[in-house]
Amino acid sequence: MKEILIIEDDKKISRIIELQLKHAGFETVKAFTGREGIEAYHQHPGFDLVLLDIMLPEVSGYDVLKYIKSQNHHLPIILLTAKDDTNDVVTGFDLGADDYVTKPFNFDELLARVKANIRKNAPESAPNSHLIFKDIEIDLDAFSVKRQSQEISLSRTEFDLFYYLVLNHDLVQSREQILTKVWGFDYDGGDNIVDVYIKYLRDKIDRDFDEKLIHTVRGRGYVVR
Repeated sequence: MKEILIIEDDKKISRIIELQLKHAGFETVKAFTGREGIEAYHQHPGFDLVLLDIMLPEVSGYDVLKYIKSQNHHLPIILLTAKDDTNDVVTGFDLGADDYVTKPFNFDELLARVKANIRKNAPESAPNSHLIFKDIEIDLDAFSVKRQSQEISLSRTEFDLFYYLVLNHDLVQSREQILTKVWGFDYDGGDNIVDVYIKYLRDKIDRDFDEKLIHTVRGRGYVVR
């Protein structure tokens, strides 16, 4: 059974997350301060994922994140934060966070992100040379995309963006997440570049097909589903 470390100083939120995760079949360990979180990490080796609040007493969430990643770079960490400022998100990703959810969050979305991050970290989920989603086939070796067996010509950035969205299908990705994962931490342009490339992809992936795969979620970002 997968085990998740919850580091959250709000005991009511922590309890709700614990109950929901247990109902979904996960084991959980709770910590209410940054120091307790680090101690719990050492006392219970083998966590499959960490849910980490940024605003913690004693030791900040950023410091906890930095410490755990220095010990186990591959352990997935999802930030739970009331902050939605781009700088806070980028700081978290820069320190190694794998994902983030802004409070108040929908638990179904949180659960989906938990499962997706655990799945991506599992040895058997190492990237395959072929990825199939609905009528899409992505060949990582050839950097090619086909829809209904029809080859679609994409630039390298278009390919990277579409692959990222398909790999995380059904999970809404914010512009900040997309910028960090596709363009990288050091990209210093505006986030409107994401909108531009989404339009490019829609013209190539969706325009000539009845079923549209790329969707806008108003106020949140983009999703392939």
